[in-house]
Amino acid sequence: MKNTTDKDTNLFLISLAFLVFLSITTGCNNFDKNHAPSHLMVDLLTSPEKAVITNPNPAFSWAIDDPRQGARQTAYQIMVVSSSEYIYRNLADMWDSGIVPSDQSVSIPYEGKPLQPGLTYWWKVKVWDQEDHVGNWSTAQEFHVGEFDRNDLKWPGESRWVEMEVDDESKILMENRHTISYTDIMPVSVVINQAGNYFVSFEKAAFGTLKLSLDEPEEIDTLIVHLGEHLTTTRQVDTFPGGSVVYKKLELILEPGKKDYMVEIPRQFSQYPNSQVLADHMPEVTSFRYAEIEGLSGPLNTDQVMQHALLYEFDDNSSDFHSSNDNLNQIWDLCKHTLKVTPFLGLYIDGTRERMPYEADAYIQQISHYCVDREFAIQRYTNAFLIYNPSWPTEWHLHIVLMAWADYMATGDKRFLETYYDELKKKTLLPLARADGLISSSSGLVTDEFLESIHYEGSAFRDIVDWPQGTPANLEPVPGWFGSIRVEGETDRYIFSEINTVVNAFHYRNLVLMAKIAGTLNKTEDEVFFTERSELVKTSINEKLLNKETGLYNDGEGIEHNALHASMFPVAFGLAPEENYPRLKEFFISKGMACSPYGAPYLFDALYEVGAEDYALELLTSESDRSWMNMIRFGTTITSEAWDIKYKRNMTWNHAWGASPAYIITRRIVGIEPVEPGFSKIVIRPQPGNLESAELKSPTIRGPVHVKFNNDQNGEYTYEVTIPANMSARMMLPQPEAEKLSLIHNGSEIDFSISDGFMMVDNLLAGSHTFKLSAVE
Repeated sequence: MKNTTDKDTNLFLISLAFLVFLSITTGCNNFDKNHAPSHLMVDLLTSPEKAVITNPNPAFSWAIDDPRQGARQTAYQIMVVSSSEYIYRNLADMWDSGIVPSDQSVSIPYEGKPLQPGLTYWWKVKVWDQEDHVGNWSTAQEFHVGEFDRNDLKWPGESRWVEMEVDDESKILMENRHTISYTDIMPVSVVINQAGNYFVSFEKAAFGTLKLSLDEPEEIDTLIVHLGEHLTTTRQVDTFPGGSVVYKKLELILEPGKKDYMVEIPRQFSQYPNSQVLADHMPEVTSFRYAEIEGLSGPLNTDQVMQHALLYEFDDNSSDFHSSNDNLNQIWDLCKHTLKVTPFLGLYIDGTRERMPYEADAYIQQISHYCVDREFAIQRYTNAFLIYNPSWPTEWHLHIVLMAWADYMATGDKRFLETYYDELKKKTLLPLARADGLISSSSGLVTDEFLESIHYEGSAFRDIVDWPQGTPANLEPVPGWFGSIRVEGETDRYIFSEINTVVNAFHYRNLVLMAKIAGTLNKTEDEVFFTERSELVKTSINEKLLNKETGLYNDGEGIEHNALHASMFPVAFGLAPEENYPRLKEFFISKGMACSPYGAPYLFDALYEVGAEDYALELLTSESDRSWMNMIRFGTTITSEAWDIKYKRNMTWNHAWGASPAYIITRRIVGIEPVEPGFSKIVIRPQPGNLESAELKSPTIRGPVHVKFNNDQNGEYTYEVTIPANMSARMMLPQPEAEKLSLIHNGSEIDFSISDGFMMVDNLLAGSHTFKLSAVE
């Protein structure tokens, strides 16, 4: 036997101790570092280091990066520290939650030592899996804390710009939402056009200004810079594009000794009640895709000119979609880009003309934004803004509760509901109701006290139905009525009355959701009240506003006209009796796209509800002048305010309420929807119609859901689904017309139940699932 020295013995013991330590800390868990929690958020901010948080008890969220079948969390541990050094040494000087047995991974409130305003903190988390094995710590995330108690806010929840020291550098950040910032985008081409000017084309429009890096001039010179959204056939920026399509002519003075320039755009001040203005420290921006530079004699290459775009936080990799229908693919890309570039001011606005938030615009942008990015803070902030800074239409106020509920279902975080519950109750407009529960904005109940209660300070509170409005069906054009001509507008010639069907459909939906909100907050009496009230309103609508002979809804009480809107909203909101669906389906198909881009998501909700998925796909991908393909055809790369300039003479080319196909594709065609708040359980209920194949990556707060389907022409249907960890799903497959069906799940035949024409398999756990469906002879 070989002799060993004391030194050798000591080395052996040290090595053995180290191996034992490794086995304890890493060898016994089934996770590798890639299965540590990911996608961390603080107060729903994916990048909290780009913001200042004013909540003394911020909430922490994460996703679990574990692809195994049935992967779920059974416990977690959170650590919060006051120094980046401490986070790596695991010194939890602010808070160590300890091991908490829970599957909750969304909005865990901070419970440590008081956070101090003006300081920066770090946090991380680790979780235990379904086998009680502990994973690795997540990567640490940094967040900044601002003032908690502020008395100088214009309205509760207002976000301000804050200057603070971060890593020995002074930064100006937004409170409670990601800070907007500039990104340089190279052009796709720079050419000399027929006018002898440099013509610069960018791939897509964005809100920004132009940056140039030029040879130094020998003397002071002046360039003329044209920025615009539309170009002419001679490759020039269109100086008379029509409507509110953007064109700006600007001067740029070149100076000896200076190479780098930014085109200065005059500050935009829109004359609307709640128009937003860029902060003083930020260069002004405009929407443009093309630039034309007049008077430049030297060379200009693609690396010398940039679109200096102002953007809100956006992760291009959060979502992806491709299908067998090329039109559908183009429309998805149009909408995704729209949802990326239009929040350039840090909240939702209706476009560059007004730069003003509107409730309906914001709601459509919100539910569509959820489908392309894992972003929740801007939606929540915009809703809070609109509670206290509302616009004029009756139905727009009735969107606030819809926005609040959409927020809760997307995030699972009920703090917004708790904070604004009393304001949400007011937004149902209950004081405008008569004895049968139906409400009216023209019955004399709209008092100054009522308007003050909903924070409306104007004098134009009235019903809208759709926009722009046109000549109602019961009125002939007369001098002074729309200039003595019939204006079709977008309301399908809707006849307004004291009791308006569209308004009351929204009121009903508000009551249904308020019952759910009250239940969520354990307000039992309110839950009972709103439930009973919603039933009263539903009964009254179907007794007094539904034509029993035709199955269609009248525009209002005592009105015999049936505009598209009068029926599509009741169907979308669950008011219509199912026995009327066949007649409603026929009616909807006969009408076509008889609404504006605002009304489109509600129309498609109604179409899919009545089983018109084949027609819905046809309408969605149509190439008529009332379509998204027409937007692409006339040249915009951001959805427009109207279908065409002939339908709205002052329309913009940068209006996000036109981006609803992102919602329609995700929630209806592919059919991914939350069943429980925060996507803890989802339903996947595809309604592809005759779409042969599609693949979608859809973001959620718990991680992306992947769905791929292929409808084989030989009658075999294949669906591939990947559900992230800590989520379960209900799969509902469209039932083919066959007497006997076979359903194979991950290689084995399984049982299923039939529900509303769908083959249902419930309680699917996280992981990958393949379904093959075929008829059995």
